[in-house]
Amino acid sequence: MNGTRHGTTAPGACEGAAPASKWAMSDLQPWADCAPRLVAVAAGREPADLVIRGGTLVNVQSREVLPGWQVAVAAGRFAYVGPDASHCIGPATEVVEAGGRFLIPGLCDGHMHIESGMLTPAEFAAAVIPHGTTTMFADPHEIANVLGLAGVRMMHDEAALQPVSIFTQMPSCAPSAPGLETTGFEITAQDVAEAMAWPGIVGLGEMMNYPGVIAGDPQMLAEMAATLRAGKTVGGHYASPDRGIPFHAYVAGGAADDHEGTAEADAIARSRQGMRSMLRLGSAWYDVESQITAITEKGLDPRNFILCTDDCHSGTLVNDGHMDRVVRHAIACGCDPLVALQLATINTATHFGLERELGSIAPGRRADLILTSSLTDLPIEVVYARGVRVAEGGRLLVDCPHYDWPADARQTVRLGKRLTADDFAVPAPDSRDRVRVKVIGVVENQAPTKALSADLPVRGGFVEPEGEVAHIALVERHRATGGVTNAFVSGFGYGPGMAMASTVAHDSHHMIVVGTDRTMMAQAANRLAEVGGGVTLWKDGAELALVPLPIAGLMSDAPAREVAARAQHLVEAMAECGCRLNNAYMQHSLLALVVIPELRLSDKGLVDVRRFEVVSLFEGNT
Repeated sequence: MNGTRHGTTAPGACEGAAPASKWAMSDLQPWADCAPRLVAVAAGREPADLVIRGGTLVNVQSREVLPGWQVAVAAGRFAYVGPDASHCIGPATEVVEAGGRFLIPGLCDGHMHIESGMLTPAEFAAAVIPHGTTTMFADPHEIANVLGLAGVRMMHDEAALQPVSIFTQMPSCAPSAPGLETTGFEITAQDVAEAMAWPGIVGLGEMMNYPGVIAGDPQMLAEMAATLRAGKTVGGHYASPDRGIPFHAYVAGGAADDHEGTAEADAIARSRQGMRSMLRLGSAWYDVESQITAITEKGLDPRNFILCTDDCHSGTLVNDGHMDRVVRHAIACGCDPLVALQLATINTATHFGLERELGSIAPGRRADLILTSSLTDLPIEVVYARGVRVAEGGRLLVDCPHYDWPADARQTVRLGKRLTADDFAVPAPDSRDRVRVKVIGVVENQAPTKALSADLPVRGGFVEPEGEVAHIALVERHRATGGVTNAFVSGFGYGPGMAMASTVAHDSHHMIVVGTDRTMMAQAANRLAEVGGGVTLWKDGAELALVPLPIAGLMSDAPAREVAARAQHLVEAMAECGCRLNNAYMQHSLLALVVIPELRLSDKGLVDVRRFEVVSLFEGNT
């Protein structure tokens, strides 16, 4: 598979764009190979390809603002960075006048999942390049759960084609919690060891099975050991509020960062243990404001802090931004603009051992930079990646080529049968008119849920939802077992007669269906089987919204704006059905994530993540 879309301009690219294959990651010369030319340019013996002058350089290495400093670029890397680059200019040199604007490094996302954007790597890149993101560290553990190591390789290979740098972290946990869920494929320690030799693999993805690490699980420790032996970075995920002995044991295993903190004390604890505390602002996760005070008020060294997004859906990318949005938010929360930029550039590069490769405007580094007229409002006016102007005024100027996704990556929704309302019924445990059940409580703008309970009515021998409580079901979709696991959820505010189904169901990515009508739940589930995956919302017998995600049931290779428009229509339809949560779809998609407390749903049953046990749906039962 050659990774190109023959005879077309890739969605999101402008007509006449430079062929992206020219700028693919594999085509960038290593610093060692192009050093002779960089030296010759810096010394004035050879002309630069590009010189930018007339601006103010933001130096994240020294945390300085340097008026009048200029840059010269050759072979996609910075050759000269200093007060006067006139000696680097030759007849063929492109000279760009910055017009008094600031030159800042291209932005880096230290932890993210491309699949959460509902987009392939190509379309994700096309969406975020105009926002100034030139480097991403992506953990494709979503597709790993559906397609295994082969799916990771597909993501890795499309990422390598892009005009910006997308590094892949090898997923560590598929399943995320062995014994508590069944995935389409499992990732083994042998898979991890194999992937560490791939050229774009920068480390191990977030180690979500923190109880396994703490307990000394041989597979988890073997995966971390393989990563450390390869000299690469182990990603962390410690979602417990316990900062005592279990936390210390987890850190001892090798996890080098953590993005699951939600409070200032979390950020401080991680920093004190030599971890990088990753502060995230995604579509639904607002964890920067509560933790940035570790720097702004407690005065901790900002070198151990990194900004990231974790999960951003297409609507956020198109309408609000990406890492530029995170940096602006950190500044609005009181962070010094220069420090905020360090948290999104050099700190991230240093963490992954790439500070000599990217993350700053300095000799030898990839020539990734942004021209902006304000360090606080941070408008992204011009974006360069590897010395090529890739975006200007919010418009993409280069091609982002597509991988040739095979048929087996597009045919992943296998239910085994056509579902009916009976599949979503919950039989009562006895003859009482009301029973007390455990309820998953959604928390707005946060990944954790609450373990709640409710007294629900029994009609015709089946437990029915009431008030704030709705049905929730997990439908097995990898092995065509026909299995459906039922429970109850609250917090969405849905009215009667509706259902929403999604094949994006972190991390096992079966199908999650939430509704107040069992017939609508069956119709929604069957619809996704027909279209190959995605998200659909039904009410009173009619489909109100559909977001097709044909690749692994997780992603679309349509342009981001098209996917975002469909996603926005879904949000509006959810509101029509009574939903009042911010970014409620993100909450919906995490209801099967059995490594974040407190209650979740899997194909094994209702999971109490505080104890990592499958528990009875009914109160008073084990």
